[in-house]
Amino acid sequence: MATKSNDVTKMLQDMMASIPVDASAYQDAFKTSAALGEKISKVAFEAAEKSSEISAKFAKETLVKMGELSKVKDEPTDYTKAMTDFASAQAQLAVENMAAYAEVAKKVQMETVELMLAAGKDFSEDATAAVKKATTEVTAAAKKATAAAK
Repeated sequence: MATKSNDVTKMLQDMMASIPVDASAYQDAFKTSAALGEKISKVAFEAAEKSSEISAKFAKETLVKMGELSKVKDEPTDYTKAMTDFASAQAQLAVENMAAYAEVAKKVQMETVELMLAAGKDFSEDATAAVKKATTEVTAAAKKATAAAK
């Protein structure tokens, strides 16, 4: 009885040893994943750069307007007018900058969707190729094991 148990164990070990493991499938999946990470990082960095430019421009324009606001006025009503003009200009700047930020966000969203669709296709192709290759190799190994058992 112990002999039969050992025979089954040996047969399973031989079968597992005869199934080839293809590391290239794992390498391809890793390369695809790393490439996706690089592309997504590029999109994020470009968005951060553009957002920084928008913020810097907004700050600079605000400081210019504040310089005008801080100048000495001839009449007390001129201060009210200056504050009203400043508030109006700031509201307009805010609208323009929010629109610019929205454009950056829209671009990031579109590029991310495109990247994810392309990555899904790449991962699918990698997986299909790996499964086909593994199926072929396992079939060949099973035929070899069957032939050896006879």
